[in-house]
Amino acid sequence: MENFIVVATFTYPFEYAVLKLILEEEGIPYVFENETMVAITPFYSNALGGIKLKVHRKDAKATIEIIKDLGQKNSNLRIV
Repeated sequence: MENFIVVATFTYPFEYAVLKLILEEEGIPYVFENETMVAITPFYSNALGGIKLKVHRKDAKATIEIIKDLGQKNSNLRIV
């Protein structure tokens, strides 16, 4: 896990549901830090600093591009 870096932060799990599926489809290893804690106690999200998406350094650029593509207005799939 020492080569994993934070590439995005989310407040709630529903915000990255589609992203999670795309990362799995692309074969990009990832970890959502604080995901379980926020699922149990959603109001702790801000106190914990949100849910952090961590990917390996070599996959960071590809992951950021996926996030940007999902954020475009003409995309049918969007990150909230």
